[in-house]
Amino acid sequence: MTTLPIARLDQLVARHAEIEAALAHGAEGDAYVRLGREFSELSPVVEKVQALKAAERDLVDARELAAGDDAEMRDLAEGEVLRLETDLTALRHEVRLALLPKDAMDARGVILEVRAGTGGDEAALFAGDLYRMYARYAAEHGWSVEVLAESEGTMGGYKEIVAAMHGAGAYARLKFESGVHRVQRVPATEAGGRIHTSAATVAVLPEAEEVDVDINEADLRIDVFRAQGAGGQHVNKTESAVRITHLPTNTVVVVQDERSQHRNKARAMAVLRSRLLDEERQKKEAGRAAERKGQVGSGDRSERIRTYNFPQGRVTDHRINLTLYKLEEVMAGTALDEIVDALVTEHQAALLAAEEG
Repeated sequence: MTTLPIARLDQLVARHAEIEAALAHGAEGDAYVRLGREFSELSPVVEKVQALKAAERDLVDARELAAGDDAEMRDLAEGEVLRLETDLTALRHEVRLALLPKDAMDARGVILEVRAGTGGDEAALFAGDLYRMYARYAAEHGWSVEVLAESEGTMGGYKEIVAAMHGAGAYARLKFESGVHRVQRVPATEAGGRIHTSAATVAVLPEAEEVDVDINEADLRIDVFRAQGAGGQHVNKTESAVRITHLPTNTVVVVQDERSQHRNKARAMAVLRSRLLDEERQKKEAGRAAERKGQVGSGDRSERIRTYNFPQGRVTDHRINLTLYKLEEVMAGTALDEIVDALVTEHQAALLAAEEG
């Protein structure tokens, strides 16, 4: 196994102490914010490095005792040596993980987009089930959820729903959810009891800030119209709905949920920024061979990533060949972490392999 970069670890510990001193001596304004962010990022790594060094010192002491003349003390020390060696193996692995390159967007909230795919009304119902799964998962993690745009299906569910999930680390937890989700079940409308297969597409975008994407107002076409409800009827008498088209990329965002045109425009711009940022990131990542090795799946929206089989009560993630017979708990958001944790672990293993290779 690759040895740890001791010099780099020492530099990180020294930098952490340097920032701590600067914050204690009254850094102000932007400098305080910047240093505080760096301090928060370094703290978990430094804590693991300090725990590792303490365990290494304890192991030296235990080995000395194990080599002594006192038989009773020697037996106790030998047991301690075995325990510390096991602890050190785990701590070294944790430090390696802490040193892996971080996705700068991991701490962000997300824009979640769920769209019905093949399967008609059943696909829209499934899209609704997926959205509720993510909304419940967000609640489990203490994130707030704000629906930005929605188009309901004729039998319920959604043809499309877009929501912002605000919370630290939301993108880190949800970024591997992008792709095609497939459901196998007997639809409520199926009289013959036959199992149907339908699909919905999920896109998870990091929430973009204004500084992330430079949007030229001249590149935008903004149309306003009266918001429509199910069946096409107008739900209010003012032209509050907003359609923004980014002409260079032909990216279109429609928001009509609020009665305020100003509010709808602000929401549409937030979605547009996130879509453009995601498109830019996708292009950059596609050009990095090492990054491709470190991905769980390709991130392609057309890739089938997971199947939800209701008759068998199972969920299968095809990227990591993981099957859980906990369908109800996954759909309730309470067991989704088991899949997310497995995906994150697989991603970290791929990154470690790339670093060590």
